[in-house]
Amino acid sequence: GGPEIMIMDCEKYIGKCECGRDHELETKKVVVEYGATANFEKYMADVGLAGKKRAVVYDSVIYKLTEGKHVAADQEIVLEANGLRAEDIVIEEMMEKLDTPEVIVAYGAGTIMDFGRYPAYKLGIPFVAIPTLASSDGFTANICSAIIKGQKKSTAMCAPVLVVADLDIIKGAPARLVASGINDILSKYISLTDWKIARIVSGEYYCPMVASLAQEALDIMREAADKYAATGVADHEAMTMAQMKSGLTMQLLNHSRAASGAEHLMAHLVEMQPPRFEGAEGIHGECVGVGTFACIKKYHELADLPTPRAKAFEPLTSEWINEKFGERLAPGIIKENSEDVLGTFDPQNIVDHWDEIRALIDAIPSVGEMEALYSACGCKYLPEHIGVKPELGGEMLTISAAIRNRLTLIRMLRVLDFGE
Repeated sequence: GGPEIMIMDCEKYIGKCECGRDHELETKKVVVEYGATANFEKYMADVGLAGKKRAVVYDSVIYKLTEGKHVAADQEIVLEANGLRAEDIVIEEMMEKLDTPEVIVAYGAGTIMDFGRYPAYKLGIPFVAIPTLASSDGFTANICSAIIKGQKKSTAMCAPVLVVADLDIIKGAPARLVASGINDILSKYISLTDWKIARIVSGEYYCPMVASLAQEALDIMREAADKYAATGVADHEAMTMAQMKSGLTMQLLNHSRAASGAEHLMAHLVEMQPPRFEGAEGIHGECVGVGTFACIKKYHELADLPTPRAKAFEPLTSEWINEKFGERLAPGIIKENSEDVLGTFDPQNIVDHWDEIRALIDAIPSVGEMEALYSACGCKYLPEHIGVKPELGGEMLTISAAIRNRLTLIRMLRVLDFGE
């Protein structure tokens, strides 16, 4: 498509749903267009924020980079970009400088968003996002990934009432970030499969509408990735829209189930740096890409094997956790697994539904197809691409499955016996 404007009116997703829940969204409107910042005031009026006293937060690099594209502000706050981390102490320091705003606008990439989200949440005022990158789907989520009391974890906070993505700014993204954004969304091949399998075997809550929104994000990104692979030209509009749709699924569910499965735990593994993984590094999407490809390989392998037998659930032992995670991380992992989801249903359910599971896996593109696509897009997809020794590739999935007590096919392997 040419530079036509894409506006998502979020009304259609809220209210009574076929899944039985009433979904809520703080985000009223998402705009993705070239020159969007020039129309910022109109969009603010559309969501009822015209004339409200506003503080706009930038970092020093973005402030310079976007000269001529800034938005009107009653108060501008420009944070030193060098070494800037989203941490409660730093954010609260910034909050002391705020001059009683009625709305906070965060203008920048991921880190700056938490400097909008956190104060808005604490002050009970709306937050507006102007993303300058589209390499991940966090912009439309209601998750804050700041370091709080020394711990980096995802905390539910405000989602933006309005997102205005100016493609004139976003199109300047380097190829590495374009590839990372592709990786983050293609991971839905696994996360959606994991969610569907969990629904079949354990009766976990599932929403067809939210799943189809995640699928839409995946389809848009897959088409854009195919185009990028063939031409080297990024369709920033489609890619950005895919990220926005994926982020909305987290807000609609109030968790990341549709957008994050076994594959996303790779990013957590890299952040946590357990023993033997100390050299691992990479931006979020890259780590997720490695996790996705490892899962695609593993899931297809499993589907090709004879149907497994069920075996009794056994909790993870503290010895295993200590060995794999070391004493710094072990206590948190032990706590996370104390109410293991694997112990909540009969493993025989997995075996009884193995043909359905196989059919879901068959719908995932083949290893060869994905390898060609990743490679043509310049995506990272192998363990060694993110500083993990290739021989740890298999174990990487088993270890990362213990990081979050969420039912994925990888976690289910603990109660399945595939024989020899």
